[in-house]
Amino acid sequence: MPRTEQCREVLAVLSDYLNLELPSEACSQIESHLAGCAPCEEFAESLRKTIELCRTCLPEELPGPLAETAKAQLMAAWKKTLEARRG
Repeated sequence: MPRTEQCREVLAVLSDYLNLELPSEACSQIESHLAGCAPCEEFAESLRKTIELCRTCLPEELPGPLAETAKAQLMAAWKKTLEARRG
C-alpha cells in the first residue's frame, strides 16, 4: 500500500502522539488513521515497543567529567528542541 499524505502527516507527529503531547482531537484523528492503515499501525507499534525497550535499558556509567559535559550538552539540545516546537 503506497503512503498517502495522511500517512506522512501521521508519521511526522507519531513521537508526539506516543508521548501524549498532542491535543485530544489530534490523537483521535491519528487513532482513526491507524485503525484503517495497517502499515502505519505496524510502524506505530514498532516505535512504541522501541521506546519501551529504550526506557528499560540502563547505560553504563560514563566517566565523571565526560558524563557531566555530555549531560549539559544533551540538556541544552533538549531545551532548544522544546523551544523550537513551542515557537
